[in-house]
This record gives sequence, C-alpha cells and structure tokens, in this order.
Amino acid sequence: MSESETVRTAIDRNVRAVTLRPGVGQGTARTIAELGPGLSCEVREGPWTLTVGMTEKYGGTGAGPNPGVFGRAAVASCLTVGLAMWAARLGVPLTRLEVTVEADYDVRGELGVSPEVRPGYLAMRYHVAVESPAPEPAVRDMLETGIRTSSWLDNLAHPVPLTGTIEILPAPEG
Repeated sequence: MSESETVRTAIDRNVRAVTLRPGVGQGTARTIAELGPGLSCEVREGPWTLTVGMTEKYGGTGAGPNPGVFGRAAVASCLTVGLAMWAARLGVPLTRLEVTVEADYDVRGELGVSPEVRPGYLAMRYHVAVESPAPEPAVRDMLETGIRTSSWLDNLAHPVPLTGTIEILPAPEG
C-alpha cells in the first residue's frame, strides 16, 4: 500500500468513526512547560519532550528554538500535513509541497516599551508551493479544502476562548 493509500485509509476510518460517534473525536490536549536554566523550558506532552529557549540577546542561553519558532512551526506544519492529508483523500498526487510562514513583529510591545504596540505579531502570512501532475482545478480544490479546514489557521483567524488560572505555591523551606 502506498503512503497516500495508507493516509486515505486512516482518514476514511476516522471520518466514519466520528460520523457515527462524534464524542470519539473530542477531548482535551494538555501540554506542560517547566522553566529550566538560561530562560529555557522543557515542554512535555505524552511521549514527547521539546526544549524551548531564548537567545543570548534576551539573556537566555539559546538552548532551543524560541516560542515564536514553535508557533510558526505549528502553523506551517499543520497546514503542510493537512494539505497532504487532503491530497491523499482527494487522490491528488504531490511531487512537492512546501509551506512558508512569515510573521511581522515589533518587540516594543512584548518588552512593554510602547503601550501602543501589541505584544503579539502585527501580521502573519503563509505561502504554499505545490507541484502536482494532477489537473490545476483538482489541485486548487484540494488546496482550498485544506486551507479551509486547517485547525491552526482557524485558531488564528477566529480567536479561541481563552481563560487562565494562577496558583502561587509556597517556596520550599531551607
């Protein structure tokens, strides 16, 4: 079985499962980040551990990519994988698929230097480069469907309700 057939079979199985029992596809993802030395943190979820860090420019040690790299990577990889899944589902062969994500920023907001500047990105863009022997209308349909159903593009375009809690723990004695 080809990689595309394997993907299509798995996706079709998941579509059938959540169509019959929507609760199967619902849950809560939980990621934990714990501060380490040099403005780094270890990020854990399930069997995976990632190191995130700030550069020397910000007083860190550069132990890993900074949070912005992981944020852009989340968007780029979600779009890339999602498009590949839709290509497999729709029978659109791919010879190349590359997604570039760019983000404009102004650190004055993050550093609290200027209240007029937001701390987050000022703008984000993505660029999809795709090569396929399929007819252009089929490729465009696949791209439009994949972009429309991208969870990370949706998270950014339509803000997710966000709440937070704070817990202050006593320092260990000694």
